[in-house]
Amino acid sequence: MSFKPQIKVPATYMRGGTSKGVFFNLTDLPPQAQVAGPERDALLLRVIGSPDPYGKHTDGMGGATSSTSKTVILSKSTQADHDVDYLFGQVAIDKPFIDWSGNCGNLTAAVGSFAISNGLVDAGSIPQNGIAVVRIWQANIKKTIIAHVPITDGEVQETGDFELDGVTFPAAEVVVEFMDPADGEGAMFPSGSLVDMLEVPGIGKFAVTMINAGIPTLFFNADELGYTGTELQEAINGDDAALARFETIRAHGALKMGLISSLEEAATRQHTPKIAFVSKAQSYLASSGKQINAHDIDICVRALSMGKLHHAMMGTAAVAIATAAAIPGTLVNLAAGGGARESVTFGHPSGTLRVGAAAQYIDGQWQAEKAVMSRSARVLMEGNVRVPQL
Repeated sequence: MSFKPQIKVPATYMRGGTSKGVFFNLTDLPPQAQVAGPERDALLLRVIGSPDPYGKHTDGMGGATSSTSKTVILSKSTQADHDVDYLFGQVAIDKPFIDWSGNCGNLTAAVGSFAISNGLVDAGSIPQNGIAVVRIWQANIKKTIIAHVPITDGEVQETGDFELDGVTFPAAEVVVEFMDPADGEGAMFPSGSLVDMLEVPGIGKFAVTMINAGIPTLFFNADELGYTGTELQEAINGDDAALARFETIRAHGALKMGLISSLEEAATRQHTPKIAFVSKAQSYLASSGKQINAHDIDICVRALSMGKLHHAMMGTAAVAIATAAAIPGTLVNLAAGGGARESVTFGHPSGTLRVGAAAQYIDGQWQAEKAVMSRSARVLMEGNVRVPQL
């Protein structure tokens, strides 16, 4: 029996916000993987090392968590007034599955940097020193994102003193604007209500804010779910019964939001919707040992991604938090103290994050104008990723 040699695919391993993933220029992929389909999925699964029944990603580039099992494909934009098209794939760890249903807000912070460094942005629009404004077309959700990337001596500046809770070392600040962040073409509140009641057979009935902003998200009150809102990962991720309960609630929420037509479909749509729970501001110790004081935050938020409590906060979920906080009457807004606000500082397992949003009530519906947050990004490794021929 003869075995084919591995192929080499140009790739860049990058951190963006509190996530990291493998970035590709579309034209560097093998021809059969330059279009959506099973060949592309098979390649990216093998790059990450999924499916891995051991849950370690030992034989791939993934990190065996929702924050580190990610792939990004970038290309010159096909959209007017945009620089780059950004396609995101969330790779399942233990299943042969890539979820293309949503965006990754954290990795968005690295998109502008990659695009500039790889010639996807017109050189004439990049200053020698200053801020390069990169207009990104987010192909998964068909939305515009604007990244403000610092440039020094004509190159992307990655080092700096900006600190982001959930990331060990400081780096250069990248401001990211999510324009018109309501996800998809439907209403921002799919039921038409800011708060609904979700009945989950065998589990209970809960108040929920269902919002399409950044990423479809279900917000619950922490105490109704039996939590305080100050939990760290080990309090939930080590409890299989709790995780199964969250997934059941998420599936029923996805059905109520109209994202799926049957509960069974939730298993093939793991990336969206997200499920999160909120509480009033409380003091707690973050996972790093840092003391978070109640008077320094407006609200506590915990969110699950791909079936596990996130170690910090997904960028797209932060957009949902900011947008919901800006709209009086949502569970997020009420937990933050109610009333009108243009920004919110929330506590998450790794620390705190401040995000801003602007929303207006127009023709009987709430509409989000944009959400803004600061992240950072850095190239970790670049060259070729090797993949066995499939």
